[in-house]
Amino acid sequence: MELSECVTRQEPALLQCLRENLRIPSVQGEPEEGMPYGREVRRSLDHVLAAAEALGFATVNMDGQLGWCEYGSGEEMVAVLGHLDVVPAGNDWSFDPWGGESRDGRIFGRGSMDDKGPAIAALFALAALRDSGLPIRRRIRVLWGCNEESGSADMKYYLAHNGEIPVMGFTPDGEYPVINGEKGIINATFEREMDQVGDLRLISLHGGTAPNVVPSSACAKLACSKELAQRLALLHAPKLRFTATEYGLFLEAEGVNAHGSTPELGENAIGRLILALDTLPLEGQTREAIHFLAETLGMETDGKSAGIALSDAVSGGLTLNWGTLLVENDRLQMKINYRYPVTKSYTDCAPVLDAKFAAAGFTKAAEQHKEKLYVPEDSRLVKTLMKVYREQTGLDDRPKSIGGGTYAKSLPNIVAFGPIFPGDEVREHKPDEFIEVSRLMENAQMIAAAMYEMAK
Repeated sequence: MELSECVTRQEPALLQCLRENLRIPSVQGEPEEGMPYGREVRRSLDHVLAAAEALGFATVNMDGQLGWCEYGSGEEMVAVLGHLDVVPAGNDWSFDPWGGESRDGRIFGRGSMDDKGPAIAALFALAALRDSGLPIRRRIRVLWGCNEESGSADMKYYLAHNGEIPVMGFTPDGEYPVINGEKGIINATFEREMDQVGDLRLISLHGGTAPNVVPSSACAKLACSKELAQRLALLHAPKLRFTATEYGLFLEAEGVNAHGSTPELGENAIGRLILALDTLPLEGQTREAIHFLAETLGMETDGKSAGIALSDAVSGGLTLNWGTLLVENDRLQMKINYRYPVTKSYTDCAPVLDAKFAAAGFTKAAEQHKEKLYVPEDSRLVKTLMKVYREQTGLDDRPKSIGGGTYAKSLPNIVAFGPIFPGDEVREHKPDEFIEVSRLMENAQMIAAAMYEMAK
């Protein structure tokens, strides 16, 4: 029997298994014994492993961190890596986010696209490949992680406990055709103390919610005389409001939200606010800090004035997002998110930025770094997956590099392959998340074919 027909025969069981798992609210919860990410995440994992066992596969549960099933007996192993944890449902749903409802050819529920749909499709794709009788020389392992949405500690645990490294594999947790490049991501927190002298003093400043979100609003309170406040309140500038108050001046800036991987699509309200403050008669260390930030960051998104405007032909330019800024009790704290090109490295940018901030009196209080991922287009893995994609779709697209990060970064020899097709709406993390049954089955066909090509 042909592989595609074997996949089609799995459709009823795949849909039932997915809908059942969507009814499990596998958002990270309080850890318990054997449940490092909470009871519901463990319940989702147990459900999928039970489904794998019912299909006749041997399974492994690694301490509730993740689990897997395997098919084949070769010395080498190829892998498909998915995850069962999901982000909170949030508001504004038209359907029960935990209902697994099927309507008009769509299955609704948190995780239907990211990533339960594709991750469970991989299980039934493996069953279809087994049923086809096609010969393979490598083992195929389907792994289900439990912490992708909150830091991928599950895969760190896997690697720390001698989890086997695949010779090649993919995660259906990105986009088609193949994501062979993911920029390195650095979240840095800088702090400094500021004195408050002169006729205009900065009482407080608030802007932004997270390093990887372009802030749409920011505001500052400034103490000054009534006369100075009234004079400054006459100032006008686009998307800025100056208001005289009982304590002095209130300054508000408006921006446009965007994701931190594409800050050029937004307008940074913090940067706009700082540029405005830089025109006011501040003095002392406050003046120095504000002027430095205005000159070094402002509303730029490429890191040029910060001295880190890196670029390459594969993934384009470095992006920089000024995500948060807080000033309280004469102390300034800020967080930025910057992403360097796939052929560059941490040492090409972080030391340069750190030195610039240190020279201006700032201390780096914290930093998180996710290394870039780059698998050349002519590699065996990318060529194999592109062959499958072109045969399955008839399209001649090229591999792509992105500014975001996928689950592929958590395990060596992995790239992102699906589940989103070119031109499709990105629905993950949104209300009324869904996956079309037709797209789910197209993914199952793609995954089965890719498993075979990697393992044969």
